[in-house]
Amino acid sequence: MASADVRDKLLCSICLTIYTDPVILRCGHNFCQFCIDLVLNTQDESGVYSCPECREEFQERPVMQRNITLRNVVERVLSTEPHQEEITGICCTYCIHSPVPAVKSCLLCEASLCDNHLRVHSKSPEHALTDPSTNLEKRKCSVHKKVLEYYCTEDAACICVYCSAGEHRGHWVEMLDEAFEKKKNKMRYCLPKLMTKREKTEERVQSLEESRRKAQEKASGEAKRVTALFIDIRRRLDDLEKKVLSEISRQEEQRSLSLSDVIQKLEIKKTELSMKMRHIEELCNMTDPLTVLQDPDTGDLCDPEEGGGDEDTGGHDKTHDVDVDGITGMLHAGLSDIMTYLQTISPAKPGEMRPQPPSARSLPSHTQDLPVSGTEYGGDDVIVRTGGVGGEVMAAGEGGIYGQGPADILLDVNTAHNNIRISQDRKTVTWAEIRQDRPETAKRFQDWPQVISIRRFTSGRHYWDVEISRSKWWRVGMCYPSIDRRGQQSHIGYNNKSWSLYGSRFSDTEYSVIHDSKWIQLPQQISSNRLRICLDYEAGQLSFYELCDPIRHLHTFTDTFSEPLHAAVCLFRGSIKILGATTMRIGDRLEPESGPGKKFKSGPIL
Repeated sequence: MASADVRDKLLCSICLTIYTDPVILRCGHNFCQFCIDLVLNTQDESGVYSCPECREEFQERPVMQRNITLRNVVERVLSTEPHQEEITGICCTYCIHSPVPAVKSCLLCEASLCDNHLRVHSKSPEHALTDPSTNLEKRKCSVHKKVLEYYCTEDAACICVYCSAGEHRGHWVEMLDEAFEKKKNKMRYCLPKLMTKREKTEERVQSLEESRRKAQEKASGEAKRVTALFIDIRRRLDDLEKKVLSEISRQEEQRSLSLSDVIQKLEIKKTELSMKMRHIEELCNMTDPLTVLQDPDTGDLCDPEEGGGDEDTGGHDKTHDVDVDGITGMLHAGLSDIMTYLQTISPAKPGEMRPQPPSARSLPSHTQDLPVSGTEYGGDDVIVRTGGVGGEVMAAGEGGIYGQGPADILLDVNTAHNNIRISQDRKTVTWAEIRQDRPETAKRFQDWPQVISIRRFTSGRHYWDVEISRSKWWRVGMCYPSIDRRGQQSHIGYNNKSWSLYGSRFSDTEYSVIHDSKWIQLPQQISSNRLRICLDYEAGQLSFYELCDPIRHLHTFTDTFSEPLHAAVCLFRGSIKILGATTMRIGDRLEPESGPGKKFKSGPIL
């Protein structure tokens, strides 16, 4: 084993055989002189020389020096090779009494010979001797049984002397040793190229391994995100279930307490009636007329046909029924919030801010603060009031709540002009005296301080509210995504791709609507700083309302929309805040009833 280890240390890393004329490089690695010359010759074209083993680079072709010590070790090991044959078990064929190691094998005799039998062996040329071997048949022609001495380059076959004069006549034939050396040189020349290809293959494998690792990490991350999302959705559903069940329990408890009170009163009345009946029976059994007539408890006897006692029960048992419509509205609103939340959790682009989603433990106000007493009934419609002047009114009818569209309108920072700031929740735009250092992109408005929303509307009916603070002039409306981002025509309303409502503090009467550079001055003034924009995409209607008491219609554009619509805001000084967006049920309108105590009701949109 130790001898085998020493032999392995003497192998050239290029040809993988024992060193022949070993030389050493500056880096300390040894190679056969012939092998390293071939490698360096292939590197002459690039002008960059490197060690095949450690890859250390040299500015010039390295000067090689003979490693005399290593050569002596190689010769010492090679001199012991006959002793290695003892281990292989090749013994003399004629020493049958005791095994003696063979030193040569005769191809003609097909026998191995020791020193003694070799002396008396025939010295004729046909008795070709070779190193001891156990497989002598392969070294002879299978047809002529002669030693293979030649190599046919055309047929790439080892042949004997008879083959060269027979079927291989006229072919290019070389001596076996000569062909052997040529093939070895060719293989040594190809070895560096194969090593280079192997290195490139290893690099490719490493690159693919890295790609696979990244793909696995990304898939794992997505799996964790989806798992967390479903956990959050289940938690939200659980919270909604608890809230709805709690409301049902509260109403049931309220009804139970009310009925218990009525039952208690009826039990008392039942006892009083029983006592009165017994007293009357006793009086009926008496024979003394004075006693019966003068009895004080019979003076107020009622007619059995009157006073059915319904007034004691209140006659309003139906008012204690569980409010199924209210509970259904609460359930639909909660589910709508969950759907809205799902629309806000799409993966964000690198560096993009996302608004915080609604808390998993608290539903929005129109779900949390939805008492039974806050639900108004009017025919087949249920109108859920959520407060505020011109406040959010969500209508439900035969089909229940029509459903939430975009839960929020979020401003797209990538389109914002550099003289406006966008709040972190992307709901407020504020004038900035100092220009913001945002990159100039194809989507950004360059000449007017305006911004559009991330979300776009391609169908349905929606409305959204804005609140304007201390702005000298402003515009709110909607536009196509193909609106220009530079020049006068990029201003909202100054093209056929946008519609806007304009207001100014320079003149109290300067309120107009603008489309395709055409101004229509509004006859009435706007006193409220809160406005509502309503969109009916299929009908091609964009309406503006003033959120005063009562809510007031300002103007309606009618057009055929050919692209998605984005909310658009423009201002000079001050700020504009987006209050929310809701999808309306088909058939709903935002219009006050006439008369005192005005309420919002449903009906066709203006």
